[in-house]
Order: sequence, then structure tokens, then C-alpha cells
Amino acid sequence: MKVVIAPDSFKDSLSALGVAQAIAKGWHEVFPNAETLICPMADGGEGTIEAVLEVCEGEWREKTVLGPLGQSVQAKWGWLEHQKIAIIEMAQASGIQLVPPSERDACHSTTFGTGQLILDALDAGAKDIILTVGGSATNDGGTGLLSALGAVLLDANHNVLLLGGLALKNLSKIDLTHFDPRIQQTRFLLAADVTNPLCGPNGASHIFGPQKGASPAQVELLDQALAHFADVSLKLLGFDKRNEAGSGAAGGLGFAAKSYLNAEFKAGVKVVVELNQLAHKISNADWVITGEVKFDQQTLSGKTVFGVSQIAKTHNVPVIVIAGTLGEGYQALYEHGVTAAFSLTNGPITLEQACEQAAELIFERTIDIARLIQFSQTSLRDKKV
Repeated sequence: MKVVIAPDSFKDSLSALGVAQAIAKGWHEVFPNAETLICPMADGGEGTIEAVLEVCEGEWREKTVLGPLGQSVQAKWGWLEHQKIAIIEMAQASGIQLVPPSERDACHSTTFGTGQLILDALDAGAKDIILTVGGSATNDGGTGLLSALGAVLLDANHNVLLLGGLALKNLSKIDLTHFDPRIQQTRFLLAADVTNPLCGPNGASHIFGPQKGASPAQVELLDQALAHFADVSLKLLGFDKRNEAGSGAAGGLGFAAKSYLNAEFKAGVKVVVELNQLAHKISNADWVITGEVKFDQQTLSGKTVFGVSQIAKTHNVPVIVIAGTLGEGYQALYEHGVTAAFSLTNGPITLEQACEQAAELIFERTIDIARLIQFSQTSLRDKKV
């Protein structure tokens, strides 16, 4: 029996690797001779680098950069030396987790630190750079990133703009004279599970600005500022990416990456699937076990479990989902490759208890599932005899 174990992390509890190890341990309790292939997964958000480095035998790199509100941040990025691939998780440098809720400021936060990580990757000799953009604290359209790479944003009086999205209302010119020339020889991939455009009611400011500290009035101002940035970019570049899927990712960093880095946009889970060669691993498996904290209809939007189950469905391999909770509409995933889904707890439990006991709960639930499969297999063999 071959089982591919490919879960996402359980946020605030276990990394994807920790979840996978707990599942493997439970499975071996019932099937000690089973071949279990651990393949930690992610969808482009927090934990993506860790998931890839674990499978691809990469290494961590570290650099002190400018945080979202100008503070110094020690940020990590991933490096695959053999392939010359850098994996940059923007949340490491510009993430919302770096800013206390009371200090979040969508108007002035910056992606400058993420640009510094790109420079570090270019200095290391990166030929491909994967930008994963979940969990940002920013709404600057990626202009901080561009500034770190050498772009100069000027107002009508030729003064350099302050960092942050709100300052873009005064943007008059973007000078690319000193924009890092290595960018032209580098392939960029934008990995995200967000398909929003840059502007408008479904854009970066309106949808994500409030959680980054923007008031309703500030949301309107930021949306107008990003639209103005897109107008200036159109005059400079001759094309307009503002309405493309993913341009609104990470407070508009997606727009800057697509427009100025020529980044290809791809769902984060698909990027991880390709790097981890998951399709090949699943192709001759007997079972796939995946999981996430909350399994519901939102999983269809491109989260890890959906990506994994789609691949398994192609190869006609059954999929078991182990989730912290089963939310509204999770049954819709049965049409997309999921065979069965199970939640961790059978009775009342606090969130704090669930987080503390996550590994044990996953282990125990896996044993329950494996025993059911063992019984069904034994019963089927007995009937055939």
C-alpha cells in the first residue's frame, strides 16, 4: 500500500510537515508496512517556503530588511541552489503578522523590504524567483518593492514620493533609469490564491484594506491612488494590467510584479505542486491524505486541499481530508476528487485546546480512518474467499 500524505499547515498549531508526520504516525499504527510518502503542501501563503524546502532539499537564507512600517525585520527566503530558484514569501518582510493590530496602517505601509529580498536573491544568482504573496500588511501597489529595485517615483515637483499607498495620489513620473537590469534576465512567478483586480469594488483596497487598518474613507483614497498609479504606469509602459486576475494580490503588489517584473500569475498551490512533483507521486498511489484547518466551500477558491484532490481525481486515487473543522458547503468538494472528510474532534473543545493537542488529535483521527479501511479490506477479502 502506498499513501501520499500532502496536507497544508494547521495555522497556529502545526506546520504542514508536522501535520504530515502526525498522519503518517497514525497510519503506521494500523498499517506498519505501508509506504507513506510525506509531501508538505501550501497554497502560496504562510508556510509555502517551508513546504517546498522540505521536499526539494533547499536551504534558508536570511537578510535584515525594512519592515512594513519602516522597522528593521529579519526576513527569511528559500534557495534551491541546483535549480537557481529563489522562493520569496512577502509576508516575511511585509507581512501583517509583523504589525500589531492597533498599529496597522494601510496608507503608509510599504513593500520595500520584499524588494530587498529580491535584490538578495539576484545577488545569489537566481534565475527564477517565485513570489508568494499571502498575508501582506501593505496597500502600496508594490511601489515599495519597485523602489528597492531602483525605480524612482516622483511628484510634479520632481520630489521623491514618500513610501506607502496614499502617497501615490501625488505620483507624476516613474524613472526606471536605475531599475536593476538583472530583472530582464530573470523569470518571475507570482504565486497567490487571490484573483482580485487592482482597483474597484472588488479590488485590493476595498476587499483587503480594512483588515490592514484602513477606514472607509481611506479605502476610497487608496483605491483612487492605486488607479492613478496604474494610469501613470500605462503612459510609461504602454499596457495596462490593472484588471487582470491577481493584480490586486498583496495590496496591489501583484500589479507591480506583472507590469514591471513581467511576472506570470499562477495559483499558489499549483506552484507548490509542480515544485514538489506531486502529480508524479500520486500517479501510482493507493490513497491520498490531505488536510487544512477549515475545510469548507471556500476551499474551492484554490486552496491546498482543492489542488491536491484535483490531481488525485485525474489519477483516480481516493482522497481523505482531515480538517480542524468541517464548515458550510464542504460537501461540494466531493465533486472535485474528495472521497471523504473528517474533523478532528468528536466533542466540545476550546480553540486553545485544539491548537495545543493538534498533533495528538490528528494521530488519533488517522488511526480511526485507517482502522475503517483495514476492516473494509479484510471484510472484502473474506467475502471473496
